[in-house]
Amino acid sequence: MALHNIEKLIDKYFEGETSIVEENELKVYFSSSDVAQHLKQYQPIFGYFSQAKEQQFMQEIPLQAKKRNVVVWLSIAASVVVMLSAGMFMYFENSTKANHFVACTPEDSPELALAQTQKALALVSEHLNTGIQSVSYINEYENSKNKIFKK
Repeated sequence: MALHNIEKLIDKYFEGETSIVEENELKVYFSSSDVAQHLKQYQPIFGYFSQAKEQQFMQEIPLQAKKRNVVVWLSIAASVVVMLSAGMFMYFENSTKANHFVACTPEDSPELALAQTQKALALVSEHLNTGIQSVSYINEYENSKNKIFKK
């Protein structure tokens, strides 16, 4: 009868329906030496709990306070280097642009004004043509819809 009870408890255990008392019964049964042959496969599962309870962690955990301090200083130094390099880049980039900039107005060069105007009008024309093409697709859709759904 006890063997039949243990088999029922194992089924309940794997279904997740056992109580703490029933789990302790299983641990006691599988830690004993008289386990039925067909239940020996479950012995490592329940035997592990009793073995793990007796284990103690004896290894010393090293403190890493110095390492953390070094990492903090390295991160501060890296951020300072990045900020200085970004500042120097911006400074030298602005100074070179200021040296090479020549003020040229349309009054100074009518050919340049004509070229810039043509370029701007071509860009506007291209975008306008794209918009007109999209509208033609919408009109075609409306015509097809009106044919299908006659009003």
